[in-house]
Amino acid sequence: MHHVSLQEELALLTRGTEEIFPEEEFTEKIRQSRAKHRPLRVKLGVDPTGTDLHLGHIIPLLKLQQFQELGHQAILIIGDYTATVGDPSGRNQARPQLTHEEVMENARTYQEQAFTILDPDRTEVVYNGSWFSQLSFQETIQLMASTTVARILEREDFTNRYKHGIPIGLHELIYPIMQGYDSVMIRADVELGAIDQKFNILAGRDLQKAAGQEAQVGVCNPVLLGTDGVEKMSKSLNNYIGLAEPASEMYGKIMSIPDPLMPSYFELLTQIAMDDIRRMESDLRDGSVHPRDIKRSLARQVVARFHNETQAQQAEAAFERIHIHREVPQDVPELPVTADRMWITRLVSLALGTSRGEARRLILQGGVRVDGRILSDPEEEWPVISGAILQVGKRRFFRVTKDEG
Repeated sequence: MHHVSLQEELALLTRGTEEIFPEEEFTEKIRQSRAKHRPLRVKLGVDPTGTDLHLGHIIPLLKLQQFQELGHQAILIIGDYTATVGDPSGRNQARPQLTHEEVMENARTYQEQAFTILDPDRTEVVYNGSWFSQLSFQETIQLMASTTVARILEREDFTNRYKHGIPIGLHELIYPIMQGYDSVMIRADVELGAIDQKFNILAGRDLQKAAGQEAQVGVCNPVLLGTDGVEKMSKSLNNYIGLAEPASEMYGKIMSIPDPLMPSYFELLTQIAMDDIRRMESDLRDGSVHPRDIKRSLARQVVARFHNETQAQQAEAAFERIHIHREVPQDVPELPVTADRMWITRLVSLALGTSRGEARRLILQGGVRVDGRILSDPEEEWPVISGAILQVGKRRFFRVTKDEG
């Protein structure tokens, strides 16, 4: 089971973590696991509220993969019931509620993407509906009685919402208890999650103690900032890098991140040694290396990890061709247009499949070009030219074709 020393195992498992609580219990659990040859049961709960994972979602998955590779039991809990409630962590309003059918459809896609990282043959997958659907109303009341309203309202997000008169649904208050009950049902030794999950993980410790179980340890990673370098990576903020995005798109987005994010991206998303990362930080500080060269290495390694080495090399070559040598990429998709003249807003909306409002925003931001000319007036009427190259942002290109049909 253990092909590394205790110190090496602890170094691997603590890499890229923001907090481990209680840390001394974690060390002891690892030590006992090695002494008794008993793998730890390591839990990661995911609520499939969407279909596509981004790099922010997969940080705890990568940590679960590390535990798995060290011989511990990876347990992936699909929150088909918790997802219908919606995790209130870090929210300033209630999440839109999903039907169970919507959640189950999302779960299928989520699981497929998770298994690009985890070994499916060595992963225990459990749906928490398998126990929540069996609880009677009386048992549910008993579970709710395990904590107090005052304890739940200790959450900073709830406190802020209550203080500012933002409604808090009763269903949101039970979310931490539901997540904690998952830990009881699978007898978790360790629970993984981003640092904004700390309250929920602590709820699991409390419920396990009440059930006479040994309490789990929380291993929390930092929240991954998005490409804007300011906010948590999120699809709604359009600052995300999707796991299933084409290699060239992933490469280009990584090249767009602010320089200060590079060390954390290296630590959380690559397997490069920490000594090398610290050396890179030193080189950046004293100016002995150009940030662009470091970022190219980061983009290449991340794309190779989540696609493959060949696609990483191709993505790098395409990026150089487009952004360094200002060439139009190969295999540009065609955009058939029937009209002789077209409003620029309509053209961009047609190309991207988005609303005209979104197209207008992109134009006003100066993100739209035709044959290299920036088009900044959403009301401009463009005479359709077959073969013209429409560029939206840095990475999306379309070749306009005149459709006579």
